[in-house]
Amino acid sequence: MAHIPPETIEQILAANDIVEVVGGYFPLKRAGAVWKALCPFHDERSPSFTVNPQRQIFKCFGCGAGGSAIRFVMTYENLDFVSAAKKLAERGGVRIEEAEMNDEDRARYSARRRLLALHAEAADFFHHYLLKRPSAQIAREYLKSRGISGDVAKSWKLGYAPDSWDTFSQWALQAGYTPHELIDGGLVKRRDEERRDSDFYDRFRNRVMFPICNDRGEVIAFSGRILEADAKAAKYVNSPESILFSKGAVLFGLHKSLRPLINKSSAIVCEGQLDLITAFEAGVQNVVAPQGTAFTPKQARKLKQYVGEVILCFDSDIAGQKAAERSLPALLYENLSVRVAEMPPGEDPDSLIRGQGVEAFSSLIAGARDFFDFQIDHLALQPDFATPRGRVLASRKLAEWVSLIADVVLREAIVHKVAQRLEISAAEFTKLLKAPRKPAASDGDAPAAPPPVAITLDPTLRLLAIVTLRDSDARAWIMEEAWRERLEHEPDSGLVVRILEADVRPEEPASINAFLSTLDAAEEAAVTTLLEERAPDHALAIAHDCWLELERRAIRRRMDSVKARMMGRELPMDHVAELQKQILDLQKRLSDIARPLSPPV
Repeated sequence: MAHIPPETIEQILAANDIVEVVGGYFPLKRAGAVWKALCPFHDERSPSFTVNPQRQIFKCFGCGAGGSAIRFVMTYENLDFVSAAKKLAERGGVRIEEAEMNDEDRARYSARRRLLALHAEAADFFHHYLLKRPSAQIAREYLKSRGISGDVAKSWKLGYAPDSWDTFSQWALQAGYTPHELIDGGLVKRRDEERRDSDFYDRFRNRVMFPICNDRGEVIAFSGRILEADAKAAKYVNSPESILFSKGAVLFGLHKSLRPLINKSSAIVCEGQLDLITAFEAGVQNVVAPQGTAFTPKQARKLKQYVGEVILCFDSDIAGQKAAERSLPALLYENLSVRVAEMPPGEDPDSLIRGQGVEAFSSLIAGARDFFDFQIDHLALQPDFATPRGRVLASRKLAEWVSLIADVVLREAIVHKVAQRLEISAAEFTKLLKAPRKPAASDGDAPAAPPPVAITLDPTLRLLAIVTLRDSDARAWIMEEAWRERLEHEPDSGLVVRILEADVRPEEPASINAFLSTLDAAEEAAVTTLLEERAPDHALAIAHDCWLELERRAIRRRMDSVKARMMGRELPMDHVAELQKQILDLQKRLSDIARPLSPPV
């Protein structure tokens, strides 16, 4: 855990309203006193993720995740504590000194910060080359031929990687970056991957460079398109996975199209970066592009936070149709409505908009057909579709896709629709379906954060924890008692001890959230659950009753110990008599405690 002073953590949390923090990642909807959304950390069909502005905490009642704004940023962005705290500190204008971190935290945060700086400066380097260097004329001509003006290139910070083995890497070394940082960032490659001391060369050479940004617009990777039409090299080269970049978790263009996506509740999915840029600059701005040819489960889950409908706009060739089919499992599993905009032969969104205008593209999007209608129409073109065998094959193919739908109501509606078009009974078609399964993760698809292991407290310790978190008078009374000695032998009391040891002021959410930042994920989720409980009435009386119950438990444990000593071996009569007297005394104490007592005043 980071060595950032509690008062600094309090400042960070006080400066960042959690509703605004979470709402900056995906839209929230007000539900009474809290805000709700689909949980970004697990698959769900109805919202169980809540954000409590009064307590300044989040809680998912599905997977159990919960905690402060810092925990949310840690989990959502897969960051360590210091990086998340630093990010929120910068957002809220709170200064954190490097000296406040331990060596491990400082190194981890510094490495991530250096890679972000490296990518930002690399984007500037490639962009400057594109705009200013004579050798980039080939790239400028290519972009001009694709309708990309200088203003558009500046808006998206497009660049050019020189046709050289080491121009970029030499510049980066002179700028103060180390070979290790260049390799970790994926901007260079070792000549011999088996040797850490091997020399290296530029990964991107003679390519138009597209910066890949995270949701907040920070450059985290690059995609480079080759310029030589007859070259044997891959058409696109992407940055490898790094601590900044997970291919299966990023949607190209999302940092620019986020608000249009929310406003339209619909996402147009393009295959390539140029398709997306052309559409966006032409005014069709609710567009995204996966980092590959098909949607991953995590990309679909992210998109579900913003939209209810996806329109696949892939090329009209066989490869484009296959890409649409490969995207389907992840999208249907998230209960997204899927339509297909079929491009004219030989066209893609970029060429269609440049050739026929944005109106033609918008008309094509408006007329996009439901995925299942689209597929039935394509299957109906097969020569044997009208034959019994052809209908069976088509039915089985469609059943594979319908089986991907997890929502019972939506699945039933699609079953009747498909069966009607195939001219078979819904009951017969239903027999072909399989139980819905979660789609397998694709290469590079970052797994969702695992839910924290649940921590359970028995009812007495649970009540004691709640009143010490929610009521200042109850907490003050308990703190005057010998609570450490009382809880020392109480099983599973560790979390309650942590709560009592902390400098928690129940009336100040920032102090409670600063305490949350000292816990691991499971502990923080457990305490968040306690904070979501309704504040108990008569908290002082409840604290007193809990205290008496803990005392009764201690007496019973003592009695069991004495009885065990009596039965363990033969003892002298005077020793037995002494143990019997101890039992009688303990029984009397237990009886006295059991009598009704007035609560403390």
